[in-house]
Amino acid sequence: MRKIILICFLLTGISFLGLGELMAQAGDSAESTGLFQVLKEKFIEGDWKFMSLVLVTLILGLAFCIERIITLNIATTNTSKLMSRIDGRLADGDLDGAMEVARSTSGPTASVLYEGLRNAHNGPEAVEKAIVSYGSVQMGLLEKGLVWISLFIAIAPMLGFMGTVIGMIQAFDMIEIVGDLSPSVVAGGIKVALLTTVFGLIVAIILQIFYNYIVSKIDGIVNKMEESSIGLVDVMARNGVFK
Repeated sequence: MRKIILICFLLTGISFLGLGELMAQAGDSAESTGLFQVLKEKFIEGDWKFMSLVLVTLILGLAFCIERIITLNIATTNTSKLMSRIDGRLADGDLDGAMEVARSTSGPTASVLYEGLRNAHNGPEAVEKAIVSYGSVQMGLLEKGLVWISLFIAIAPMLGFMGTVIGMIQAFDMIEIVGDLSPSVVAGGIKVALLTTVFGLIVAIILQIFYNYIVSKIDGIVNKMEESSIGLVDVMARNGVFK
């Protein structure tokens, strides 16, 4: 998993840099003030020290999101087809063949079904216990990495708010130095404060969208896994596996 996260992090960072360079070149050649140009200018105006932290949070969060999406797409299994193949093998009295079908199929659903088939000789209670126990393990694997995405969702606006507080402190420092409350004196600090907040919230919103998609994907896989697990006991009983 660490290798996948590292690759996703590098790809995400490279894509951001490459896309940024291409859009910057296009913007310079056309002498336009497109969206990227505006974002780049606001990023620089918002004090690069805090804005860089927000950007790193975005890149790391997206790396974890991409890793989870790739892993969950690989873990998605056609449960109807899998159950049909297992049912066919059990109908022929080939328990080992049914186990081989589950073992050769990728995904958590197939792994849970394999554990159930492996305990078939111990009765239906043992099958159900094995399915429940191993299902919990697979749930933990599916949710692996979500805590980090949640962390980055929480950190991004916090970094923005920290930039806001520091920007306001800078504005009051300027007022104290100059001894005047004119708008030109405090405008710079207030602008930095608002920009860091905006970018922090934008990062949190982007990562929250990905997080909700990943959670819904996990819920779908878990529902299919539970449905197949219940169906496995019925299939085994119907084909006389329990004796």
